[in-house]
Amino acid sequence: MLTLRIDPNASPMWRWDGTSYVTGDAGRVTPFVHPMVEQLAATDGIRTAIIVRERVPGRAPVSPAPVRVAAGDLDEIAAQTRRWPVDHVLVEVAPRRPVRVTVGADRSTPLFLAHRDSVLHGSWDMAELAPFATGINPREATRLLIYQPRYSTETAFTGIYRLTERATATFGGDLVISYPEPVVHAEPRELVDGADVLTAFVEAIDTALDARPLEPAATVCHLTGGLDSDSIGTRAARRWPGQVDTATLIVIGPGREQQIRRRAEMRDRVPFGPHDLQVDTRGRLMFGPFCARVRGDLVSPYDEPLYQHFDELNALIASMGAHSVVTGLGGDEMVAIGSDESAQAAADRTDDSSLSWLGPRARAAIEYVDDAIAPPAMAGGITLLAAETVAPPLLRAGLWPVHPFAHRALIELGDQLPFHWRELKQLQRRHLGTFGLSHDACNPERRESFAELVEESLGVNGLPLLRRILNEGSPLIEAGLLDPDGLKTTVAALETEPYHEEPHSKLVEVITLDQAVRAFLS
Repeated sequence: MLTLRIDPNASPMWRWDGTSYVTGDAGRVTPFVHPMVEQLAATDGIRTAIIVRERVPGRAPVSPAPVRVAAGDLDEIAAQTRRWPVDHVLVEVAPRRPVRVTVGADRSTPLFLAHRDSVLHGSWDMAELAPFATGINPREATRLLIYQPRYSTETAFTGIYRLTERATATFGGDLVISYPEPVVHAEPRELVDGADVLTAFVEAIDTALDARPLEPAATVCHLTGGLDSDSIGTRAARRWPGQVDTATLIVIGPGREQQIRRRAEMRDRVPFGPHDLQVDTRGRLMFGPFCARVRGDLVSPYDEPLYQHFDELNALIASMGAHSVVTGLGGDEMVAIGSDESAQAAADRTDDSSLSWLGPRARAAIEYVDDAIAPPAMAGGITLLAAETVAPPLLRAGLWPVHPFAHRALIELGDQLPFHWRELKQLQRRHLGTFGLSHDACNPERRESFAELVEESLGVNGLPLLRRILNEGSPLIEAGLLDPDGLKTTVAALETEPYHEEPHSKLVEVITLDQAVRAFLS
């Protein structure tokens, strides 16, 4: 939600110039301009606190100009900021003291950091920090290649760091990022007689939606056909009848007609707004000639895999005058089944990392993929990473992301639900049933996913990119992260033998990371 450039030795006199907080020595903190974001600053004459945060309902707009306060009041302002209920960034500066940057627990946007020549740089857009990338981080690159993402301060590039939830970055020439204490979660428990789980679910969704001052007429809900986004979207539509429009990507493959039919039924029976924005992925393969990644643009390896498709969808949403997008992200983790509850869940978490194209350095790093990761947070690590994935493409379109399933109210409910409410997302299915929807709408028989789009994209556009890696080389091969012989064997098999989703779909990670490394390190 901001970009920054701060020299700890710069002038302590910060002022608001209408777009940024600046000092006479070219220090700059620039908030993201959006109706959901506000900024303020305070100083005691020596220290200054700059705060950029999501707005909350019921509070009058604040002036961005720095205000003079007593030293004790400045400490209280900083303490209150750390307790802010939604996303925020707190920047604390003082003469001849290290800069401190702290972020909140409810992360809506990422913050990446880098430094050079005793100056700290930061941005929500990793591409802006590309000049600071000094090489490939083998452990993080391995996590991406084997599709075992981990939430940590590490990124795919040495020299660029992620500030994780509730973490504090301290910079006085060297950068130190301190993790917070872990969040302790409740355990599943038996329900009391007469417990009304569905009402509790609705109340928790309402609490999450009420955490920010959403304007229904300027808000679009992702209505994908997935149980998570549909649960949030239908509730939002019932709260604000006829105001909340919808948007989605239409899949290809066996689930396509089912997705179209189920979404049509939901929009017919639930009072959504008049507009349903769709980008049909049929005929729009990944990694095509107009794909920003293929063109060599600076696209982060963490940005949305369906980058071009979501760019189109986000542009449509923005063209309608919307400025906020509500998603179903985090629903999977909210009702996740633990390995100790289900043999299938335990099996699903056993990853086969024997991918033939992994190089020796990647194979050696597999043992360490869980090292140095962030402690347990309120939202799960996968949810936090997913939020970082979807945010930059939305922000570039002027849209603000809202993820109700990442809110404390829903997470705490999910933590305590018995197994039978979480199994196969019974909570979401039964909630959708309260809208009078058909069995088909609440219990889709076919999988609606992008698996077929990935398969077709790899066969048409992916193979030439993989051959380029083999013919021209890749920084990933030079770093020992890819084995060219193993990749060559896989490519040959893809050309002549049937496609297998596991492991072939993971070749998307090879292409995405290769494209990113070429762009960031060129």
